[in-house]
Amino acid sequence: MNLDKSLVGTKLKTYHTEISPRAISNYAAAVEDNNPRYFDDERKRGILSPPVMPVAVTWPVLSRLDKFIDSEDFPTEVLMTQVHYTEHLILHRPMQPGDHLSIHGHIKAFLPHRAGTHALICLEAKDAGGLPVFTETIGAMLRGVSCGEGASDGEISPVPENDGGTEILWTSDIPISPERPYVYDGCTGIEFPIHTSPAFARMVGLPGIILQGTATLAYAVRELVNREAGRDPERIAEIACRFSGMVRPGSTIKVCCIGQKKQANHRDVFFEVLNENKEKAIRNGYIKIKG
Repeated sequence: MNLDKSLVGTKLKTYHTEISPRAISNYAAAVEDNNPRYFDDERKRGILSPPVMPVAVTWPVLSRLDKFIDSEDFPTEVLMTQVHYTEHLILHRPMQPGDHLSIHGHIKAFLPHRAGTHALICLEAKDAGGLPVFTETIGAMLRGVSCGEGASDGEISPVPENDGGTEILWTSDIPISPERPYVYDGCTGIEFPIHTSPAFARMVGLPGIILQGTATLAYAVRELVNREAGRDPERIAEIACRFSGMVRPGSTIKVCCIGQKKQANHRDVFFEVLNENKEKAIRNGYIKIKG
C-alpha cells in the first residue's frame, strides 16, 4: 500500500465535546492517581484534569479516523495497519468541568520508516472563547505502508533530547493489576479489543491482552508530577514519548527518571518505563515542568 504525500495537510472534521467532572475524576481513578486536584470539588477553583487526559478527549476522533478525515481521496484501508507509536502533548492549561471544546485536526506529516510510514496527526483543542487548551500530535505507525520520501506541512515541533546519558536518578515500581486494562477502558472510553479480549489479542498474534500504552504513560506522568512537580499538575506544560514495548496485566512496571536539564523558566525531565522483562515499554520520555 502507498500513501501520496499530497494528502499531507488534509483536514479532519471538527469534533465538539464538553468536559464533565465525572470524566476528570474517572481518568485519574483509572490510573490510581489520588491527587486531590482531580477529585476535591470543594477547592476554590474546583477540580482540574490530569495531564494525560487529553488522549481520552480525542479518542472519539482517532478511533474513527475514517469518519473524520475530510477527503474522498484518502485510502482509509491503511488505517487498519496502524499502531500507536508516538505521543506529544502541549498543555496550555488543564481542562475543567464545563469546558466546551472544539477539536480541529489535520494530517501533519508522513515520515518514511523501516516498518512503514510514521503518520503524524495534529489535534488542537480550543475552548468556547477560541483560546487553546491543548495540542496533541499523535504518531501512528502504518505498518507495511510506503510514503516515498515523505512530506510535512511545516516544521515538526522538536522534543528536547536527553544528552546527559542514562544514569537513573530515581525509580518507582508500579504493579499493574490483572483487571487494570478493563478499568482503564471503562473509565476513559478508550476502547480497543487487544486490551480487553484475550481471544482477539491472540488472534492478532499477541500473547494475551496488554495494558493501553496511554495508561502506561499516565502512570509514569503520575509519578513525575508527584516527585518532580510538587503534585501540581498545572506545572506540566509538555509531555512526549515513544511506545516501544508491551505491558502485561498482572506484572510490575518500573518508571525511571534518567535525566534533567534546568532551563530559565522550566525544567526538562527525561524518563523511560520498563516492563516485567526489563524491556523499554516507553522510550524517549520527556516532560516539561514549569517553574
